[in-house]
Amino acid sequence: MSNALDPRLSHMADFSRVFISSDSASGNIAHHLTAQLGVGSPKLTPVQVRGYVLLDLFFSGTIRTKSEAEGPKDAFLNLELIDRYLRLCIPVGDNIDHPLVNLFRPNSKSLEGINLDPILVVATGSDLLKDKTEDYARRLKERGKDIEYVEFEGQQHGFFTVDPNSEPSNKLMLIIKQFTEKHLGNV
Repeated sequence: MSNALDPRLSHMADFSRVFISSDSASGNIAHHLTAQLGVGSPKLTPVQVRGYVLLDLFFSGTIRTKSEAEGPKDAFLNLELIDRYLRLCIPVGDNIDHPLVNLFRPNSKSLEGINLDPILVVATGSDLLKDKTEDYARRLKERGKDIEYVEFEGQQHGFFTVDPNSEPSNKLMLIIKQFTEKHLGNV
């Protein structure tokens, strides 16, 4: 990979002010990316990541949470789909306590000493995976990471893609805008 910026893009974007945003299972990938890159993403020079926006993460595990066990039975992303998608996310032969989908399983790698860029974590109140997303944000915050957690009560997994012009989707865009402005720094 070249350290030179593509001249076709360099006049249209400021690569020192990058935020990575992803939702659902790609949010899991973004988490692993931030843990590998560290603060400021020096491995990506000249690109500098300033923060991450992780929406409706797809973390789970073999032990069901309250939201998985008692969540709405008519949820768009129901347990049958969750289990099917989880099997697609992990290597054949592993179970859903694999580190790609369960960061806090027994004997998991500690996130204590890893420096992370700021992360906005968004969960939805009617998402069966909400408890794992909330647990993720809480545990990182307890470890001193710069985490902002927002929950959209009554919304389902991916509400912002299902109805992008809704009031909750507009509110989400405002929250993301405020988060990015807060973490741009003095560039």
